[in-house]
Amino acid sequence: MALKHEPTVPYHSAQDALRVLETVARHPAGVTVTGIARRTGLRAERLTGLLRMLRREGYVDQGSDGAYVTGAALARLGSAHRHDEALREQLQRTLDRLRDSVGAAVYISRYVDGEVRVTQYAAGPATPAVNEWVDFRFSAHATAVGKSLLGQLDHNGRRDHLARHKMARLTSRTITSDKVLLSRLEAQPPTVPVLDLQEYAIGTVCAAVPITAGSAVGCLALSLPVEHAHRLRQAADTLNRNAAPVLLSLAL
Repeated sequence: MALKHEPTVPYHSAQDALRVLETVARHPAGVTVTGIARRTGLRAERLTGLLRMLRREGYVDQGSDGAYVTGAALARLGSAHRHDEALREQLQRTLDRLRDSVGAAVYISRYVDGEVRVTQYAAGPATPAVNEWVDFRFSAHATAVGKSLLGQLDHNGRRDHLARHKMARLTSRTITSDKVLLSRLEAQPPTVPVLDLQEYAIGTVCAAVPITAGSAVGCLALSLPVEHAHRLRQAADTLNRNAAPVLLSLAL
């Protein structure tokens, strides 16, 4: 299955953050901002934002002398022992922060072996998760998550998926024509969030942005009660701007 990847803003941020981390890791005694800037070629403003994110995520620490060293989170992920557990915990902390910053339930989803899988999410009393009344594996045509993942496949990959999963009408807004859906997926710019406006469930709106690490297809999504629909696009933009830590964790 071929993929249709186009680098997004979070992808570029994650790549720059990796360069910073590699530089810090090569200096066990610590390296200054000036040293990092010289070795990575990143502008001061860009570097300041990346270092703030890396400190927040626990990937770097700053000593009393101002120099940066690797942090505990990087050590945990760098260890072969219990790596999967460490990654899951790191992603959960990031998702919890994202949930609080966007004021919505947030989800990580992957396309694995031809199926949509929601692998982790963060919700709460004020940010309820979507009620999965129809299995997400069988409703990709109706969800922001599914459409984002399908949008990252090539045309044949999309057709293969739709051939295996009937496009059932879940609400009056659900697209049930494969021709219409394929046309919309083709026209969807990779940098613009995919929306679900009560196509999966009445009373819920969703948005998803791609998080592509290597050859894996993934997305980050959020859901809101329909009474908060006016916040959807702004929340989706915030989600997109803050997706880099998720990509970085998956790349390490």
